[in-house]
Amino acid sequence: MQPRDLSDPADRQALRTRLGDLLRDRLVICAVAPLAGFVDWVALLEEAGARRPLVVASAIGAGPVPRPEQADVVLLDVPEATSLTEEVRQQDGVLRNLPDDVVRVVEAYDPEGTAVWLTTPFIGTGPVLGREVVCGRPDAWFALEDKLVVDDIWDAVGAPRAASCAVPVDLDALRRASSELDRGDGAVWAGDAREGFNGGGDFVRWVVTDADAAAAHDFFSRHCDRVRVMPFLDGVPCSIHGLVMATGTAVFRPVELAILRGRDRRLVYGGLGTTWDPPEEDRAQMRDLARRTGERLRDQVGYRGAFGIDGILTVDGFRPTELNSRMSAGIGSLARVVDPSLFNLLQFNLLAGRDPGVPVEALEGWAVPAMDRARFAKATAMVARRVVREPEDIAVAWDGATLVRSSEPTGWSVSAGPNAAGTYCRLNTPGEVPAATRVADLNVALMRFLDAELDAGIGEVTAAPDVRRCATG
Repeated sequence: MQPRDLSDPADRQALRTRLGDLLRDRLVICAVAPLAGFVDWVALLEEAGARRPLVVASAIGAGPVPRPEQADVVLLDVPEATSLTEEVRQQDGVLRNLPDDVVRVVEAYDPEGTAVWLTTPFIGTGPVLGREVVCGRPDAWFALEDKLVVDDIWDAVGAPRAASCAVPVDLDALRRASSELDRGDGAVWAGDAREGFNGGGDFVRWVVTDADAAAAHDFFSRHCDRVRVMPFLDGVPCSIHGLVMATGTAVFRPVELAILRGRDRRLVYGGLGTTWDPPEEDRAQMRDLARRTGERLRDQVGYRGAFGIDGILTVDGFRPTELNSRMSAGIGSLARVVDPSLFNLLQFNLLAGRDPGVPVEALEGWAVPAMDRARFAKATAMVARRVVREPEDIAVAWDGATLVRSSEPTGWSVSAGPNAAGTYCRLNTPGEVPAATRVADLNVALMRFLDAELDAGIGEVTAAPDVRRCATG
């Protein structure tokens, strides 16, 4: 029977139980990410009745990790990565070329070869060591993240967007395109996916001066064939998310993205949160765009599961800039504050080709109000080098503008832990963050704290202004 009222905890529990059939009494191997990133999955597997999982982790990470009694753990000795993009790109290769000692652990855990892999979204669909990959993505879904193809999707669904053009990596051609599209604040260049996935702003450059253009061209000439050029859009970076199912697309609430501005127009990626709200009209338009995009993705490539649209809330409204064809940090964080087990099980079942039997209206009718009530602000930072060798938690105090060390517990703390791309850091906040606090402001304070206390070398950063709200009053 399809659930009609997911606001009823009994209905949600019945749905979780049914969705858990995918994993019940099965051996499950989780891979490949820092161990701290698997806390929710291990709890979910326990709840779903799976057998004790094996976690193949790339590092310890920052924050809580699964307890020893919950899972077997094997740590990979992965190469240190110089960026988030490099770390993500190596995941599939690492998993498909596991060292002999890890292969022996896998075979000892699952001698009959019946286990399934639960993986990050950056793994393909092919079996690993002869075992099914439940969460892998087809190549056609990976390809949707190329920033040079998404404008065709916005045009197909009738989305307002900024003017843009795709230009070969030729300095003169790029300069001409930038001059034509510049609305006064320069242009943004984004590289193609010739070498594979890129993210975290690693292949994005804000270009204003000739020196900016020359430096960006030097980078893209070594990594890309084409570059998308569009005007720099001032305003709050934000995203909207959906879940594509057989009968429709469920859409949720906007999420603020802490994409900060560093020295020399460097874009510095931080965390995300829901303590900020766009105007109601913009929220409705963002949700409508997500619904139309989800329907397009299902028709175009048979898409199923979670996706997100990143963009900027400009003075003229929301303008999309990229598509994340996966369960990205935004929808993952929304899920975590309302019911992570339910959302993860929905995602796993959709990717496995199973109909979860959930009406779109029932899912939205419960989830959207719940997400609006359970606000969160998740400020994070990726430091490009190891500033701690072991996970560390530092008690801090927040005065509304800065973070400082505290000798007494305050409910606020900074966690830092090593991973393949350097050091992952996050700000842990109490249950209630002051109303209307922007996560971008918290992220600025976090990065300044990391520079002052851990010599992180991030440099001065500032938050983007809320130009839409200022313009509309």
